[in-house]
Amino acid sequence: MRILLACAAYPPRGKGGGPAASESIARALRARGHDVHVVTVDDEETHEVRDGIEIRTVPSPNVYWDYWKKNPLYKKLAWHLLENGNPRALVRMRRVIGDVWPDIVVTISCENINVATWLAARSLGIPTVHAVQSHFLLCWRGTMFRDGANCGVQCRSCRSASTGKRLLSHLVDGVVAESRHMLDLHAAAGYFAKARQKVIPAAIDWPVRDAPRPKGETITVGYIGMVTPNKGVETLARAAARLGKDAPFRYVVAGDGPQAYVDRVSAIFPEDRNRFLGWADPAAFYPGIDALVVPSLWSEPFGRVCIEAFAHGVPVIAARSGALPEIVQSGVSGLTFPADDDGALADCLRRLEDRSFFAKLQSGALKRTGDYSLERLGAAFEDFLGDLCRDRSASPATAATG
Repeated sequence: MRILLACAAYPPRGKGGGPAASESIARALRARGHDVHVVTVDDEETHEVRDGIEIRTVPSPNVYWDYWKKNPLYKKLAWHLLENGNPRALVRMRRVIGDVWPDIVVTISCENINVATWLAARSLGIPTVHAVQSHFLLCWRGTMFRDGANCGVQCRSCRSASTGKRLLSHLVDGVVAESRHMLDLHAAAGYFAKARQKVIPAAIDWPVRDAPRPKGETITVGYIGMVTPNKGVETLARAAARLGKDAPFRYVVAGDGPQAYVDRVSAIFPEDRNRFLGWADPAAFYPGIDALVVPSLWSEPFGRVCIEAFAHGVPVIAARSGALPEIVQSGVSGLTFPADDDGALADCLRRLEDRSFFAKLQSGALKRTGDYSLERLGAAFEDFLGDLCRDRSASPATAATG
């Protein structure tokens, strides 16, 4: 197949797990012999071929493309309004699609690339698939988390602010998500009503350790991610305080956040038992820890850090929040606990003192890595996209226009 991936961000642009996940999809499909083209946004138009994948950038059709930096309020309002169906994006993406003329278009997230891409592809008779990686279509904050709690359902303001996104989603032929949790959230809000659905988890392309490391007396417990209230780092700090400074644990926190909040959380940990690293390279971080804690309060769309940890033989203790319970098999590849329950998290950490049980979790983590391989990702996408292309080719409407 000739496949066009229209990505909200693609390495080296963007932040977080989204760009890495986009690249994984591109590489997995390329490895299966497909002709893969990528389009994303930047300050100016560029074109390159990397690892056999044609990558082009187009200037953002919106008022700005870098939504990670601070922008004036009036620009933010304009940006969100245009994300519901941007005429300039329609014209620009129709031109790109016409240049590539793929068998199918896959939008991976759609910030800046815009939901108008679905209309552009439909106007050219090309089927579309959307890959959900965030709450962006549902929530103008992108989190569905407000006042310290998950929203559960789409609130009135977000529903009103996303009307165009919801209506245009009915043009999409197929929708995939990294978790069942995210597919269900979108379906409940009335998105992708006519689309075929499939859960395709993300992949990890890191070398897998042959065996777990031997354990010393002290267990190093790690956290990596943003140090913000919705990520639940304070729950880990309170659990550590419960266990006290004499427990056989030390804590390493990697990530950035508001300095006042970082200082507040750091003060909760037992004295001299924690270290805040700031930003850290994940590939260098995981070999230095024995267990990873993912204590998120907010409804995680997936949880890429979990599968990164698995690839290093590191079991994960995760909050039962969002998609995390779909990844971490409690008692097999890690443990789970109720979100924001520091007592339950402390109990999970105590279980790691049983070294035979800990070794079982390490083995389970390594085994779980096989469920998140590039080969599985590529095969799942290939099957899904191929079925949609065949359905479109066989439909009477396509035959009549062809």
